[in-house]
Amino acid sequence: MTTAANDEAPVLQHVEGRAGHITLNRPRAINALNHAMVRLMDEALSAWERADDIRTVVLTGNGTRGLCAGGDIRSIHDDIRAGGGAASVAFWRDEYRLNARIARFPKPYVAVMDGIVMGGGVGVSAHGSVRIVTERSRIAMPETGIGFVPDVGGTYLLTRTPGELGTHLALTGSAVGAGDALLCGLADHYVPSERLPEFTAALADADVSEVVARYATAAPGGELAAHREWIDACYCADSVEEIVDRLYDSGERAAKEAAETVLGKSPTSLKVTLAALRRASALASLEEVLDQEYRVSATAITAPDMVEGIRAQVVDKDRDPHWSPAELSQVTDADVDRHFLPREGDELGLAPGRG
Repeated sequence: MTTAANDEAPVLQHVEGRAGHITLNRPRAINALNHAMVRLMDEALSAWERADDIRTVVLTGNGTRGLCAGGDIRSIHDDIRAGGGAASVAFWRDEYRLNARIARFPKPYVAVMDGIVMGGGVGVSAHGSVRIVTERSRIAMPETGIGFVPDVGGTYLLTRTPGELGTHLALTGSAVGAGDALLCGLADHYVPSERLPEFTAALADADVSEVVARYATAAPGGELAAHREWIDACYCADSVEEIVDRLYDSGERAAKEAAETVLGKSPTSLKVTLAALRRASALASLEEVLDQEYRVSATAITAPDMVEGIRAQVVDKDRDPHWSPAELSQVTDADVDRHFLPREGDELGLAPGRG
């Protein structure tokens, strides 16, 4: 992670040799993304995409805790309560477009996923072409715990993991370390954190492939591979209720713990998340998935669970959300399906022929 800087801009930009560096700079909030940061990142990528003297883009986070803890959910909470969420929907529109731009960026985009990388932090890093993890990396899509649904292309990434690992991570919101991030295809290379300053400095005048070959090494072992059998058997079910039943019936202690974790999340979010994953697996491109996620996010913000989930986790911090509906059985198919309906006059429109 980048050391503290005096500049108070939420995103810092500088050039070293032929590398353009973007540093997320809200360390007290673990660099949580807001709308201004998304715009500044997009402006930097626009300029450097056209600049012949910039060969590589490098993304890092300021401070000692992580690259990015996600979107600024406290501001989303306040926006929903004060204005119905219009500013948050506008933020997502630009954020998802940035995610797509990163995925299609024509130059190497090196994301240093050191420390905490969650939600929106995954969106600005895991779509990059060169994704670096360290022994400190903790990567997660924890949205079901705040009454929301994985977004920023998260459902695209999670449906492309081996077996049902992505479904497990999406429903539980569990964080993974470097080894499991590599297994799940959320990262490409492991570099020990103590070597990151040398690694990023070397990108100034050398090809990315040469620098990676010089600094990358074998990652510590992960945990998920040993649980693939019960994860794949349980999470392939067609409903959240059946998944929970299978987890409890599997006889595996870790599976039972996963079931209890799932049951602590928003019932509506769980059912919409499972539907979003299954639908995303049938879509061909990231752009199509982001179009779907925009519909889901803009609908989710109109339900009570997101405000309640953020209240419980971030505002009051009592960790005791009161979901509505409170039980999986009370969430109807119609409740789920409405999240995927086209939005009249307000589509994201990233995929060809849409919008």
